[in-house]
Amino acid sequence: MDEKLDIIAIGESLVELSTDEKLKDAECLHKYFGGDALATAVTAVRLGSKVGFITKLGNDAFKDFLLEGWKEEGLDISQVTFANERNGLYLIARPSYLEKEFAFYRKKTAPAKLSVEDISEEYISNSKVVYSTGITQALSLSAREVVKKSLELAHNMQLFAAYDPNFISSVSTLDEAREYFDEVISSVDILFMSAKHDLPILGIESIDASIKYLWDKGVSIVVIKSGLDKGYYVGYNGNITFIDFYTTDVSDTTCSGDVFNGAFLHGITHGCPPIESTRLASIAAGIQAKGIGAIKSIPYHDEVYSIFKGV
Repeated sequence: MDEKLDIIAIGESLVELSTDEKLKDAECLHKYFGGDALATAVTAVRLGSKVGFITKLGNDAFKDFLLEGWKEEGLDISQVTFANERNGLYLIARPSYLEKEFAFYRKKTAPAKLSVEDISEEYISNSKVVYSTGITQALSLSAREVVKKSLELAHNMQLFAAYDPNFISSVSTLDEAREYFDEVISSVDILFMSAKHDLPILGIESIDASIKYLWDKGVSIVVIKSGLDKGYYVGYNGNITFIDFYTTDVSDTTCSGDVFNGAFLHGITHGCPPIESTRLASIAAGIQAKGIGAIKSIPYHDEVYSIFKGV
């Protein structure tokens, strides 16, 4: 690809089947696609970034649906490779804001076959940011190696290496999440964390102390989401700043953290400093959380920027 990319996101894609009823009552499920790194990639694309998505795609009945969907979004998928495995699938039911049901089918799927052979140094060098997550590391040992190598390459090339542990206890144990974190943190320039879910990885309760610890580890920009405080703590250049959530009037927060990450990285690659990138990302995540559907509800450039610019 001759045109320089803003962001490369590496991770899995899943087929999403969703309903607003309980799964036991639903007669119809709506089909879309999901995945944490993919949601981040789509967010940045919809805001105007040039984004490459790297994954391993299964040769099953959903292959063409996924490929066509990614092309329609405008993702560069030139580095997507294929495996004779099935694609992952998840079902989500949202009968109300307080009720949510998930069923995941993501064992032995194509993205778990990701390997370092799928990573091109030339492709990485043609970007500004390389991003991945602990969810991607948890797919398999080979996917774990992909994340480590890709972030190391980006960091060594003096690009931004961005990472979110995205710890989910149903995906990995806390000890595993610590292993994933420890093996990449020396390469990470931009780190996203959740105070509730990810800080246990550090074993530090204080957000301020966590940010200072991460600075000492060499992380330049740290963003910690706090649901309790209803906002984001941004640690950069020796200062810690708090930015409120754009809204707390939400319908569904599924993947809103991934949307925040995509909008933040879009901001960083388009000349916004970390504080302004956080404001932009808070708006994008807040709008998305007002809708129903993970990637389906991600907002587009004009809606986000009209608020961001105060129009």
